[in-house]
Formats: sequence, C-alpha cells, structure tokens
Amino acid sequence: MATSASTPPAKASGTYRIGGDLRVDRLGYGAMQLTGPGVWGEPKDPAEAVRVLRRAYELGVTFIDTADSYGPFVSEMLIRQALHPYADDLVIATKAGLTRSGPGDWRPVGRPEYLRQQCELSLRHLGLETIPLYQLHRVDEQVPLADQLGELALLRQEGKIRHIGLSEVTVAQIEAARKIAPIVSVQNLYNLADRSAEDVLAYCERNDLAFIPWFPIATGNLARPGGPLDALSAAHGTTPAQLALAWLLRRSPVMLPIPGTSSVAHLEENVAAAEVRLTDAEYESLSQAV
Repeated sequence: MATSASTPPAKASGTYRIGGDLRVDRLGYGAMQLTGPGVWGEPKDPAEAVRVLRRAYELGVTFIDTADSYGPFVSEMLIRQALHPYADDLVIATKAGLTRSGPGDWRPVGRPEYLRQQCELSLRHLGLETIPLYQLHRVDEQVPLADQLGELALLRQEGKIRHIGLSEVTVAQIEAARKIAPIVSVQNLYNLADRSAEDVLAYCERNDLAFIPWFPIATGNLARPGGPLDALSAAHGTTPAQLALAWLLRRSPVMLPIPGTSSVAHLEENVAAAEVRLTDAEYESLSQAV
C-alpha cells in the first residue's frame, strides 16, 4: 500500500494503540539528537531543531519520544517551543531515571522523590497537564523496584501521567514491574544488526505491549560499500536507513521505531521508509544479511 500524494507518508506505517487508547502512527520520532554534542546543552542550530519537529508532524508523525536527560531538558523545551499547543492526535512520551553531570555521562537515579521532581519538571517544560507516556529510563539497582514503580503509579493516580513504560529491561524485570503497576510499553536497544532483545520483543507481542526500539538505524557497518544493505538498497531503490526501518515495521505489529535526526532532509528520508514495502523474500534476505 502506498499513500496518496495528499497523505502524509508516516501514515503508511500503520497504527498502534499504546495502552489501548493512545492511537499513534507506528513510525515515530526520537528527539535525543536535537541537543548538543554528547546529548548535552543547546543544539548548534536551534531553529533547525524547531523545523525538524514541525516537519515531523507535517509528515504524519504522531509519536514523539524524548527524556528529561536529553540536554538536560533541552529536548523537552524545544518540543514545547515547536509544537505547543499540541494537536489532539500528537502523543509525547518522556522519561526519567537517568541523571547527567556532563556530556556523555548517564547515571541511574530511581529514588521516588527524584522521579516525582523530574515528572513535575517535565510537565512544566513540555507544557502538559498530563504526560501521555512516562517511562522509567533505567532501573536503579540501588532502589527497590517497588519504590520506583510505586511512585510512578502514584503520579498516574494523581493524573500527572497517563501510562507507564520501561526502558532497557529484561523479561524478568517487566514481569516484576507489572506486579507493581500497569505497564504499556518497553523501550530497548533493537535493530537489524542487534537483536539481543528478541525475547523482550516476543514478550511484548504476547502481552500487547508497545515495543519502542532505540537506535533503530544501525547502518554503519551494514551500509558500507559492498555491505549487505548497500546492495539490497540499490536493488530496491531505497537508502540503507529506509530498509532498516522498513524491516523493523515489518518485523512486528507492536514495533514503534523512533529514528532521530537534527536535519529536516534526513528526517524526510527516514519517514519515507514508512512507504517502503518489502516482499517476503526481501524481508528474509534482510533478516539473514547479518
């Protein structure tokens, strides 16, 4: 199926309902790269960052993923600047649980009072009364999981967040978390080249949880001249990145890829992947390429 000239391309990715009620187009956008080097500070070109966000929505993207630690807070405030007041069909997800002391430095902090503080700050920075999807960015091994998820459950009861998600977790951690609070999504590293989270994806499929693969385009080695994606993309008339995203969308109906970029041109290339249709043979060829 191809979209018509008047239909935004992201619509071709199909839809999924996060938590059963948040309807999104499956190809989303990850806002981590809108910050400075090392995911720290302001972007080199703030105006371009705003253009990227606005263009994403114009292209049909209705799911934007960010985190308080991106910047910190820079990504959230750019989203507000670019898109507030938000369209009714736009779902913004953010995360808390990683603190920053400088570029490239990430440290888990899951103390309940910290998670509550960060939620309040994200509400303010995003200009929201309720965060549609609030994710525990990392499980803090120094804090009981019941304390971390229990605080998010309280925030949900208070109406400050609508749904709770997890990030970088095992199946055992998901099962433990679901005994404490309702969980609707999992965000783990997953792409064509790194499928180590296959068991987590299978669990999400069985339980109808959204699976949000971060770093969805791992095209460095795959896209090299003479590499497996290089030849396949040339034959298909697409870019290696588009093939990698098309493979993810085909892989599972609960998959919500969130490719990120700080460039409008790169954004348009990524979103066009929603219109790429792989045959069974092409899908299998990609699956066996690595």
